[in-house]
Amino acid sequence: MINNPSFHPRALITDIDGTITDNMRRINLDSVSVIRTLTDNGIPVVLASGNTECSLTFLSKMIGTDGTIIAENGGLYKITYAGERRICSDRAVCLEAYEKVRNYYERRGESLQLYSPEYRFADIAFARTVDPDEVRRIVSGMPVKILDSGFAIHIQSGNVNKGTTLGLVAGEMGIPVSEFVAVGDSNNDQEMLETAGMGIAVAGGQSGAVEAADHVSVKKYGDGFSEVMREIFSSFF
Repeated sequence: MINNPSFHPRALITDIDGTITDNMRRINLDSVSVIRTLTDNGIPVVLASGNTECSLTFLSKMIGTDGTIIAENGGLYKITYAGERRICSDRAVCLEAYEKVRNYYERRGESLQLYSPEYRFADIAFARTVDPDEVRRIVSGMPVKILDSGFAIHIQSGNVNKGTTLGLVAGEMGIPVSEFVAVGDSNNDQEMLETAGMGIAVAGGQSGAVEAADHVSVKKYGDGFSEVMREIFSSFF
């Protein structure tokens, strides 16, 4: 039972993979229903993911939000469908780091599979076919960080993350971050959960998300998301 009478949420930000999906990365239909109910009742819902801008824009249309997104793990954001793309990360630095990683594995006879490089503006993402900790060692000393989403390895510049970009998004939306609920399941959601007024991790999530959260759902994946949203926003259900 979530009991915080002093918290009055006005907006929601949620991760996608593992949070509003099932264990096979299929969108949880009940989660979609919950998000539409919140949107229809005036609660803005922001989708935040390591995926590309075009992927999130498409999902926003299909799910039914206003198009406000955080993509590439905080590397870029957009306020509504009509908003301009805002880039928060230095992709040139990420490309330099990736070349170092690629060369390392190429010398070992291994190739890396880039994910949607033509649609990425802020980071580099590639298939999780190598050890993320080894990648971190390869780029040690460079001004980048390595994110392991569990689905892909991301190279991102500086201190950009979903939490820092949530602060920018909240400012442009005119809603204090303290009035956001944030939901996630992985280590790259940690800062987002800590930044929001209330952070929720779905059961079975990675340790970084669970430790950063104010509350952990009973159910896993999208069922856990729906469970907690119905409790927090009970007046709409």
